[in-house]
Amino acid sequence: MDDDTRMRFEGRWQEMRGRIKEAWGDLTDDELEKTEGKWDQVVGAVKRKTGESVDAVESRIRGMMD
Repeated sequence: MDDDTRMRFEGRWQEMRGRIKEAWGDLTDDELEKTEGKWDQVVGAVKRKTGESVDAVESRIRGMMD
């Protein structure tokens, strides 16, 4: 993931948090809170919870940012 995307994501964390919660409803607020809005931690949390690949998770999150 490029630095620009990470910075945009982390700068829009509150907005993205809601979108991620909608997309992956199995994630708890506590799990999302622990990520502190950091790209790698969010992707890892989704991957652990869902079993989706890192590439699939990153692609879906990038799509939410557009």
